[in-house]
Amino acid sequence: QVQLVESGGGLVQAGGSLRLSCAASGRTLSNYAMGWFRQAPGKEREFVTAINWNGGVTPYADSVKGRFTISRDNAKNTVYLQMSSLKPEDTAVYYCAADRRVFRQPATIATLYEYWGQGTQVTVSS
Repeated sequence: QVQLVESGGGLVQAGGSLRLSCAASGRTLSNYAMGWFRQAPGKEREFVTAINWNGGVTPYADSVKGRFTISRDNAKNTVYLQMSSLKPEDTAVYYCAADRRVFRQPATIATLYEYWGQGTQVTVSS
């Protein structure tokens, strides 16, 4: 069993930056693909970015490409999401997720992820 805990969310002005962390316990994440998803009020959960087991493949949603960066530190069992040039439309609850299947390309579909954190709120004011 994998437990995931997100942190680093908060209130930031448009144009600002935040770094989210996702710390895992229970299992080592080194063989898991990790994903970040977000859900805004009244909207479906959407893919943000993901990273494969060795950090070599990192797809991004078009809406965050060039502004967000995902990374992982397997020694710390932690995945990060660096968010820059934040916009009000980035406001959402951000979730990290783990997929124990080992593929070169990490999944971009939420239902393919087995483990989820509780989420952290990110609010971007205009």
